[in-house]
Formats: sequence, structure tokens, C-alpha cells
Amino acid sequence: MKIGFLTACLPKVSLENLVAWSSAQGFHTLELAAWPVKSTRDYQARQINVASLKKDDALRIKQLFASHKMSISALAYYDNNLDALARKRKYYHDHLKKVINAAALLDVNLVGTFVGARPDKLPGENMKEIGKEFRRILKYAEDKGVRVMIENCPMDGWQRFTLPGNFAYSPELWEALFNEVPSKNFGLNFDPSHLFWLGIDYIRAAKEFAPKIFHAHAKDCEVLPEGQYRYGIFGKQINPTPWKSGWWRYRMPGLGKVNWEDLIKTLKSSGYDHVLSIEHEDPEWEGTEEKVKNGLQLGKKYLSQFA
Repeated sequence: MKIGFLTACLPKVSLENLVAWSSAQGFHTLELAAWPVKSTRDYQARQINVASLKKDDALRIKQLFASHKMSISALAYYDNNLDALARKRKYYHDHLKKVINAAALLDVNLVGTFVGARPDKLPGENMKEIGKEFRRILKYAEDKGVRVMIENCPMDGWQRFTLPGNFAYSPELWEALFNEVPSKNFGLNFDPSHLFWLGIDYIRAAKEFAPKIFHAHAKDCEVLPEGQYRYGIFGKQINPTPWKSGWWRYRMPGLGKVNWEDLIKTLKSSGYDHVLSIEHEDPEWEGTEEKVKNGLQLGKKYLSQFA
């Protein structure tokens, strides 16, 4: 398998410097962050401005990657594609289409996003609305030769406290999702870290949904015993922070409880041999560019034993 990372963790590093550094460290691919220029949410960046990307720009980017013997595994733009406000939803969909256009120009056939959620509707109603919106999005992507994948992050508390902000985090929801959008070009950006803290068997899930795994995130997770005692599984209730429960946290591969050797064996035996893309959200390796890069190197070293 090739090892790469999602570039959202290094938002201030230029694409040229990022590709050169990544190549020198032995990474094979980059999952390019492509949020809008005006986006202010955490864990987002833009190494390319998809709103202004032209054929000449795409050619220069492809030449840059080729000169360093690197490739682009996917373009990444994760926002709430089910926003209850029509104006905001249109903005997110319009930008997602620009990301798809950019992927086509760059000869990248994968774009990652969230389905999102409407907290004012029941889960079943959310799924019907997801189907309606994503059948249109898939048609647009398919006409460009691009596949769409959904990361299985619950985004708990993102839209409303205690509720999931992305209805694609469990086998139950994946089954419903793929029934609503029955396209061979619609799949998963499979991330075991979310499944771990949710108590879902990520090895079994990797086997059962193998045909739908288009891309894989490499992010680990650990349980914090003191936080688990103090808050319980519903997480911190007083002054909460979205997707930071207080009883678990994300880590670099090898520093949590995900069994990467077994998972990588399972992925390979199930026919997946594409990319392990490190998604850096480890609070112990954040704060400075140097720490982030050191964390990425640590994750790559660990994964290289098995990939």
C-alpha cells in the first residue's frame, strides 16, 4: 500500500514545499485539502484554490507531483451537505462541484466529503434527503469521471449538541446510504478510529463493506480512563466542545488501540491495496509546523511495518 496524508494539518505550507517535503520523507501520495478560501472551521485548509483552477494550473500541479514521484490520492472537502439553510446548502454544493471539476482537471478520480445532517429532522428523514441530494451530486461527478466517497466520522455535536452531524458513521447507516444512492461510484473513505470509540468492530466492517472502500484514512484512537469515569460514553456535558468528548481522543497510528497489522491484512485480503492516508488530529503532535511534521513521520514509520 502507498502511504500518504491529508494536507489539512499543514494549512500554511505551500503546495510546492509540501510536495517536496513529503517526497523527501518517503510519502507516496497526498490527499489535497480543498476547502473554500473563506472557510474558518478547524481541520481544514486549501493547498489548491479549486474556484480559480484552470487547465494550465492543473498541468503545473501534475508536473510538480510527477517531478517528485508523488501522486494525489483524492481531493478533500468535508462540510454539511445537508444544511437546513437553503443558502448555505447551495454554497456547499456549489463548492463541492468546483472540487469535482478540479479533480477531473487533475486526473484524480476521488473526492471525499460528508453527507452531513439536519438536526431538525429524524434520522430516516435525513437519509431520504441525503438520497435526493447525493443522487444529483453523483450524476454530476460521474459525468466528470469522478467518484465520491464519504468519511465515516459521526461529527458528534457538530450541528446540535448530542446529535451526530454526519449520518454515515455505522454499518446500519452505510447500508441505508448505499440503498438510497445505488451507484458504483459512491463509497467510503474508511476510518477505523471513529468505529473504535463507537464500539463497532472495524475489522468486520472492513470485510463486509470491502467493495465500497475507495480510500482509507489512517488515524488511531485511545480511551482516556479518567475521562471515561468522569463523563461516561455521552461525553462532557458542561461547556462541551464538538467531537471532543473528553473520554477518548484521536492519535497517530500506533499510539492508540487500533490493530493496524490486522486491519491492513484485512484490507489487502479483501482486495484493497490503494492508499493509507494519515489524517493528523493528534493533540500531542499539534501546535507548530515542526510538531505536525514529526507526528506525520512517526505515523508513517509505524504504518510502514505493515503496508
